[in-house]
Amino acid sequence: MIIVTAAIWCEAGRVLLARRRAGRPHGGRWEFPGGKLRPGETPREALARELREELGVEARVGAFFGESRDAASRPPIRLLAYRIDGADGRPRCLDHAELRWVPVAELDDELLCPADRRLAALLRQGAA
Repeated sequence: MIIVTAAIWCEAGRVLLARRRAGRPHGGRWEFPGGKLRPGETPREALARELREELGVEARVGAFFGESRDAASRPPIRLLAYRIDGADGRPRCLDHAELRWVPVAELDDELLCPADRRLAALLRQGAA
């Protein structure tokens, strides 16, 4: 099982999503930005690094939001999500096909990567 982090970055009732590039696992689907932990990193450190690399921002990683798992993925994924309390700079699309701020009420499970669906459900239930 690999451990992956995810950013729950909400502003004005919208959450930041990133669309995976074609040719990658789940290519074309949307996800909460983040990425894999490296050896010796804490989840918060990994998320801050991934947001720097993928979005070009120095994010302030906040409280733990929730966890999701995708046992069907190979290897299986354990996704740890944290709130983002702001950042220096605005996110730029450096690694994904597209970035989009999506109203929480409009999160569509069919368009999301499987591991991100449980987190979207938590957001829709008012946890944003």
